[in-house]
Amino acid sequence: MKGLPTDDMTLLDDFLRDSRSAAKNARAATDAAMAGGEMMRVAGEVVAARMDILAAGLADPSKADLAEIALMSTEKVEAATVSAAALTRGLGEVGDTLARQAAEEMEIAGRAARSMASSPTPQAFVEAQAAWMTGWFGRAASRSVSLTGELLKVQAEAWKPIQDAAAANARRLKG
Repeated sequence: MKGLPTDDMTLLDDFLRDSRSAAKNARAATDAAMAGGEMMRVAGEVVAARMDILAAGLADPSKADLAEIALMSTEKVEAATVSAAALTRGLGEVGDTLARQAAEEMEIAGRAARSMASSPTPQAFVEAQAAWMTGWFGRAASRSVSLTGELLKVQAEAWKPIQDAAAANARRLKG
């Protein structure tokens, strides 16, 4: 079944494929929420540890941990840069997919319009229009599920460098 054009699949096959994709998207969204919660937890630990470092440095500047204070900015910039690159790359791919799908829909709509315009009877016109609309609704539903999955993937890829940096900071500051 995998890899067959949508036109060759039954409505049940389409529904089952999209249901599996929706379930996978729900798991990805849950994973993202859990990872975000974990990141917030470790970020709180990092902030607390760094507040202690800053307070100690203010109390006695000769004992200030300048290396750790310097890392407070550079680590954020590095993680944000990697994150922005992942976001840019991922959204570019999503944009390419959407542009390709829009072009496909324009081609399909053109064929449908030609079919309707050349219909010999009103009944043939309605049948051509109904076939186009039914196909469009199915493609739109399937593509929205697919888009959700692609955007969840982009989100995970963009958050990963920030989550990794926060977790690494928490481990380093604990030890």
